[in-house]
Amino acid sequence: MDQLVAMRVFSRVAERGSFGKAADELELSRPAASAHAAALEKHLGARLLNRTTRRVSLTAEGTEFLARTRRILEELRDAEET
Repeated sequence: MDQLVAMRVFSRVAERGSFGKAADELELSRPAASAHAAALEKHLGARLLNRTTRRVSLTAEGTEFLARTRRILEELRDAEET
């Protein structure tokens, strides 16, 4: 698992509330986006997303992890721009 890719996918899914929308924006298939999120959850040993057929929402752990993920991805963007 590429952890940074999984974090980017997780972040986009959380922001959009949808695997389909996130997958479209990231130019991934929906199953690939779902697989990245599932691999990240398995790696962390925590459920980050609540999934239903109509929407995706964050768990308490997901909310905390999203805040940290956003900071990490922002730092990475800043480093790349420098």
